[in-house]
Amino acid sequence: MYPYDDYLIALTNAPSIEALWDMHTRKMAGYGFDRLIYGFTHYRTATSLGDPDDFIVLTNHSAEYRKAFLTDGLYFHAPMVRWAVEHEGAASWSLLRDMVETGTLSDSERKVLEFNRSMGVTAGYSISFKSVSVRSKGAIALTARAGMDQDEVDAIWAEHGEDIIVMNNVAHLKILTLPNTSLSGRTLTKRQREALEWVGDGKTTADIAILMGLTPATVEKHLRLAREALNVETTAQAVLKAAFQNQMFVMEA
Repeated sequence: MYPYDDYLIALTNAPSIEALWDMHTRKMAGYGFDRLIYGFTHYRTATSLGDPDDFIVLTNHSAEYRKAFLTDGLYFHAPMVRWAVEHEGAASWSLLRDMVETGTLSDSERKVLEFNRSMGVTAGYSISFKSVSVRSKGAIALTARAGMDQDEVDAIWAEHGEDIIVMNNVAHLKILTLPNTSLSGRTLTKRQREALEWVGDGKTTADIAILMGLTPATVEKHLRLAREALNVETTAQAVLKAAFQNQMFVMEA
């Protein structure tokens, strides 16, 4: 396991999201947090986090937990998800105990807590990252190892919490710089990416055809396939989504 300073350096040099996530889950497990869920959206509104297909989600929870919490949408009613959307910083899951004691949980929120208890998700911390846009939101839930109670977790946090926050902030910022095709499921080809890059630079189809040495019809084909790969309707949407996924203006390996 990397010492603290070396770990931060390793995080900033991670070559891919997969490598970063493997590194980070092992590091957090060293503090007792053996199950993590990271989520980020560029498409938040006043009433929604956007289309789940457009989320960046990373987790090492079991397949059973992922299906119920993420695929089946339990996350939408999770009290700590609501807290993360409304706040920035770190919060102990002792908040949940307070909500239960004060009777402030809705029926749907209680069902999430019951499910989490059945899966051994009972103690931990949540970190809500500072947003740079009203449309974006990122957070990570750190679930403590089964058998640990919240008092034990709070004691760990009292000793190591500031370091854990810094490491998660760095991991979050690094994730936002790495290419991520999980949102669309498909990587743009070199030609598709190049055509979108020229559109982003304000070039017309005729301009792009000259610059790429292609016919306008072939340029249109590359743009159409790029739209299909990114699951969007317009080329402008494709440029934006490809930029969010860091699939544009990338250096060749």
